[in-house]
Amino acid sequence: MTVVAFDFDGTLSDSEMTVLLGDRRGVADEMAEITERSMNDEIDYAESLRKRAALLEGLPEDDATAAFDEVELREGAADLIAELNDAGITTAILTGGFERGVAAALEREDVSVDHIVSNRLPVRGGELTGAVEGPLIEGTKDDALEDLADEVGVDLADTVAVGDGANDLPMLEVAGLSIGFEPKPAVEPHCEVVVTSMAEAREVLLEEGVLPESGR
Repeated sequence: MTVVAFDFDGTLSDSEMTVLLGDRRGVADEMAEITERSMNDEIDYAESLRKRAALLEGLPEDDATAAFDEVELREGAADLIAELNDAGITTAILTGGFERGVAAALEREDVSVDHIVSNRLPVRGGELTGAVEGPLIEGTKDDALEDLADEVGVDLADTVAVGDGANDLPMLEVAGLSIGFEPKPAVEPHCEVVVTSMAEAREVLLEEGVLPESGR
């Protein structure tokens, strides 16, 4: 049995949740700048996430829901997840992004994963509070992957991590196989394999024996 853990924004999805939310609040440019600095490991991830959430204070919940509904999986992602599920492989999404956006994207493609570890944007009085809550603010993805491996009963050496940004580095460094999906320059040296599409990621998983050759 194997665990395959994906990052979400920039990996399974080419949407950037905080930017979609920022569009609704008129702060998308500031959001994108903070995100880019964080993904390149120029500022601490927790700090960057809190800065971005603070910019969203006062955004009506209906606008937030509309933004989450715009989140989409990238081409081939749903098929790859479904194929991993069919093969009996444990699938997970470990993301500093937000559970409502992940859920909306998966539901649109009628696909699911076994585990989602993500953050939340609390609401009060029908508006975002500007705060952020969840296990992947201060917590890191290596701990999340280790906890998941323990829960499933596999060694970390039997796990696969797929990600692109600096906050993915912890899980990429501890996984048995690290796949960089168009990784940022600070991340690429830590990836055993680099891919630019879900089709390429599938080929790697076939070559490494994670997916059976009889896959659909």
